[in-house]
Amino acid sequence: MAGELLNVDYGIGGITTHMKPGMEGDDLHSETMIVNFGPAHPATHGTVRIVAELSGEKIVDVDVDLGYLHRGFEKMCETVDYNQVMPYADRLNYVSPIINNVGWCLTIEKLLEIEVPKRAQYIRVIMSELSRISDHLTCLGASAMELGAFTVMLYMMQARELLWELIEYVTGARLTISYGRVGGLKDDLPADFGDRMLKAFEGVLHQLDNSDRLLSKNRIFIERMCDIAILTGEEAIDFSLTGPLLRASGVGYDVRKAFPYSSYEDFDFEVPVGKKGDNFDRFEVRFKEIYESIKICRQAIKNLPGGPIKVDDPHITLVSKDQVYNSIDGMINHFELVMYGVKPPKGDVYMQVEGGNGELGFYVVSDGTGKPYKCHVRAPSFIHMGAVRKMLIGANIADIVPTFGMVNMIGGECDR
Repeated sequence: MAGELLNVDYGIGGITTHMKPGMEGDDLHSETMIVNFGPAHPATHGTVRIVAELSGEKIVDVDVDLGYLHRGFEKMCETVDYNQVMPYADRLNYVSPIINNVGWCLTIEKLLEIEVPKRAQYIRVIMSELSRISDHLTCLGASAMELGAFTVMLYMMQARELLWELIEYVTGARLTISYGRVGGLKDDLPADFGDRMLKAFEGVLHQLDNSDRLLSKNRIFIERMCDIAILTGEEAIDFSLTGPLLRASGVGYDVRKAFPYSSYEDFDFEVPVGKKGDNFDRFEVRFKEIYESIKICRQAIKNLPGGPIKVDDPHITLVSKDQVYNSIDGMINHFELVMYGVKPPKGDVYMQVEGGNGELGFYVVSDGTGKPYKCHVRAPSFIHMGAVRKMLIGANIADIVPTFGMVNMIGGECDR
């Protein structure tokens, strides 16, 4: 009988016969069934295990196990000098690695109490926004594919390819680029970068238009996404959500607006927000953010300042090769920086940037040597996974994949 409590067992991991919220009025089942979703499922990234307790197809409880990648990002950072952290930061969110580089560099520069030249700040903004667009295209394309819209995935991967070719043209790599440097950048932009970027944006906008026409009025897509996994603004704040997940719930918090860095205050852009906080809002917020990122990049390349791309301090940035080869001071400065690294003063600092998934922050403790004494990363994906249980309870088992897709968990950020 619906509502009757029998053989109460509150554990996840076996068949139970107790009534849970969402089961009221369910006359079909007096027992619930446990289903393991992942970690071998292709949508769970190889580590995540979702243990769902089902009444029919309705989820009445769920246990989310992140699993382990065993990378040890934070402890590895404490074994190398500050610039050698760049390859590790790349792999936190390997879809938008430049933002990770920029966040790390800004953290150490805050310790050093320095500010990079204006040209370097603008280039960091351009490359970060290209990275953000790539991140959103990956999330949206994969999520559409998992709902059956395979053509949309192809459109968005083509758009992403245009941007990755552009990123490779600047950095020499497509994915794990290690482009950042404490005190500046690895390289300046090529002379024809602006024209190439604007041309790439034409292709990106064309593919976005194709995707929009396929999805925005598609009855199947709308019914699979609307009113699913709703989180109110208060609930999103309680879970410490940031980025598109928070903004989809109607809270317009964006680090680029709230705590401007790298000259973001110079640019005119909007912060898209949702109304209901469901999966459709999450999809739409990311979609709209792509247009805002394109707007930022266009402003930045149009108003790109001249000048150097790094601070003029041999204790922070490498001197030119001419100085290394032709002066004893230049050679000594080069070897000292390579061997001992940048040496910030003793102290601790926290710095945050707006990552593809939300607020990405680094907390670093310096003991005055060339290596971090302590490093901790506030990774948005790790925090966002804490809200998945709340999002899934009351949904159907078919809603697990699109909901998990809209959380856009990146395993590298969850590594502890």
